[in-house]
Amino acid sequence: MVQISFEFFPPQTDRGRTNLLRTAHRLGAFRPAFYSVTYGAGGSTRERTFAAVARLREAGLNVAPHLSWGSDDEAHVLGLLASYRKLGVDRLVALRGDVPSGIGARGQVRHAEDLVRLIRRRVSEPLKLEVAAYPEVHPEAPSAAADIDYLKRKIDAGANGCITQYFYNADGYFYFRDSCIAAGIDVPIVPGVMPITHAANLMRFSDKAGAEIPRWIRKRLEELDGDGDAVSAFGAEVVTALCRRLLRDGAPGIHFYTLNKAGPSTAIAAELGLG
Repeated sequence: MVQISFEFFPPQTDRGRTNLLRTAHRLGAFRPAFYSVTYGAGGSTRERTFAAVARLREAGLNVAPHLSWGSDDEAHVLGLLASYRKLGVDRLVALRGDVPSGIGARGQVRHAEDLVRLIRRRVSEPLKLEVAAYPEVHPEAPSAAADIDYLKRKIDAGANGCITQYFYNADGYFYFRDSCIAAGIDVPIVPGVMPITHAANLMRFSDKAGAEIPRWIRKRLEELDGDGDAVSAFGAEVVTALCRRLLRDGAPGIHFYTLNKAGPSTAIAAELGLG
């Protein structure tokens, strides 16, 4: 069975909070396994993330909050986790997370592997844990082989599955998946997909995140920039074709990075017949 999920960021305004719930309900037509909610660098969106998760849970939706160490100690992490459990959360996305400026210098950085081990050691109730994977190699990893080793350590610590950074090269995903299998990683590796709606924003964010935009896509987006409808149409065509191949050739599902917008992900999922 194909696993579909959608990712949100915690909104800052009342309008954004209302829109988030509307977006989630609209995407519910595709029967997602869960909706994830991101967690800012060093826990900078802690309250907003919790509020978004609570609001979605009150609406009866399955939610997987992102959780990372930041500068928190074990007590703070476990306290937040206990609050999520009271909401009925049964899945988390365990991350190192973005490191805010100055944290590393104080020796506070701990990794997702450590967070997974802490949760498995201290939480007895059933809890699914997802971790991040990087088909195009994490920007800070010394090598592709080392990156896969880091991933295997997270799985060995008790993670149940992986969600990848978004990408636009299906061959890269399948090569990565096969390399993971060869390394003894036997959990689902769900590809993350970012709909294309705004050329300049995508390029800026991708350059920062270490996500490669193939040259042919980048050049076409440069040509279309300024024509929002044309960019959206081209983006929908490209990402739908990417998803179709991923699912055809054995990817276990799709995780959509929605940017809190229903339209682009809805168009792609509908074209794929996921509804």
